[in-house]
Amino acid sequence: MIITEKHSRILRYTHWINVVFLSLMVWSGILIYWANDAYFKIPDPIAEKLSLQYKLAEGLSWHFFIMWGFLINGLVYLAYQIFSGEWRELAPRLGTFKDAVLVTLHDLHLRKSAPPMHGKFNAAQKLAYCGVILMAFGSIVTGIAIYKPVTMGWLTALLGGYEAARLEHFILMIGFILFVIVHILQVIKAGWNNFRAMIAGYEIEKK
Repeated sequence: MIITEKHSRILRYTHWINVVFLSLMVWSGILIYWANDAYFKIPDPIAEKLSLQYKLAEGLSWHFFIMWGFLINGLVYLAYQIFSGEWRELAPRLGTFKDAVLVTLHDLHLRKSAPPMHGKFNAAQKLAYCGVILMAFGSIVTGIAIYKPVTMGWLTALLGGYEAARLEHFILMIGFILFVIVHILQVIKAGWNNFRAMIAGYEIEKK
């Protein structure tokens, strides 16, 4: 039996803190959205079950408060990636997109073998994790644009106007939800050893 270190303490802490912040951001965002469900109607029975009605002020308060924790935690994660050199494990390289397609086909049982991994993460994981970092940045930018459309008028205009920025912010939230669903399914597929690495920081390999 071989114990292999995989994830550092800072990486694990920021990951789990982000789980809490992201969950609360989505929840408070839904409270805000229910007040003006412009893109699709949330059925009243579901809204009542989830206690979404008439909580715009509560949603806004929570959203803007949690945003600071979400932002600070993200900056700590990025600073660690840069100064520790861990970013090299995530950075896509030539052929990453092609390998990501092959990994996906393998996961869907449409291909017998997956391409070799380069480092801790396979090509699909690298694209997904880099993508979610960009999504987080996009959420902050679009959030500021719709929160301060007059003060930050140039930013709102750059994003296509208030309505466009609001739609972009909403699409990014849907993207986060889809990412989390796929991420959880992949964790279940990978098994306990992989999950333990994100909790304890190490994997156990049998000889």
